[in-house]
Amino acid sequence: MTTSELAKHDGRDGRPAYVAVNGTIYDVTTSPLWSGGNHQDSHHAGHDLTEELKSAPHVRAVVERFPVVGRLEAEAPPKVVSHTKGILVAIITAVVLLLAILLSR
Repeated sequence: MTTSELAKHDGRDGRPAYVAVNGTIYDVTTSPLWSGGNHQDSHHAGHDLTEELKSAPHVRAVVERFPVVGRLEAEAPPKVVSHTKGILVAIITAVVLLLAILLSR
């Protein structure tokens, strides 16, 4: 699951509440401490909490008690659209037309 997909599991409006810690995604939906995807106004579902939990008052073992639902994956790099081919075709077409005009005189 990517971070974009994880964000959809924010625990709001009946959606499941997932959190990621150290690359593992946990389902905290059934925990009363995560009601509405919010944990004591400090942590929010749908996010990678790895850095936040470094300063949390409890240890990572508490989160590890929840069911694992997947692994956090890197986002796919955006596809780069190249317009070079279209520009090259336009230039070649212009040159051919120019040559046709010059040779027809």
